[in-house]
Amino acid sequence: MKAIQILFLFFLIVPFIEIYVLLQVGGLIGAFPTIFLVVFTAVLGAWLLRRQGFATWQRFQANLQQGNIPAYEMIEGPILLVGGALLLTPGFFTDILGFACLLPPLRKKIALYLIENYLIKGQMGAAFEQRSTYRSEGIIEGEYKKEGNDSN
Repeated sequence: MKAIQILFLFFLIVPFIEIYVLLQVGGLIGAFPTIFLVVFTAVLGAWLLRRQGFATWQRFQANLQQGNIPAYEMIEGPILLVGGALLLTPGFFTDILGFACLLPPLRKKIALYLIENYLIKGQMGAAFEQRSTYRSEGIIEGEYKKEGNDSN
């Protein structure tokens, strides 16, 4: 399935799931406690997003200062944004998905999955294509070392 089709199904199916779950929870505990829970999860999610986002930003800057590439943090940032958006969306199903994005162990697994399955394979494929074009253009790779005294 293509990404557009998955997003279309997500935006089509999720509202129905949310309405069903809200009605079931509202039937069990009442309307006001249900509304309170929805608002509480949004506030809690905003607080967690701010805290986790700040920690990620600090790790990002620390890696840059040490001269390391902050690959994990660059993937973690958008995951946090998606998690925050899901938590601010009213409903319990999206809250579960949003909290999954904000919990550090689950977020790390999601980030590592994305890095290993989409970013590394994509870079290796691009490097292979680049090498094959170099060979077809007749470029020879080598090293140059200057020897002797250049006092002319």
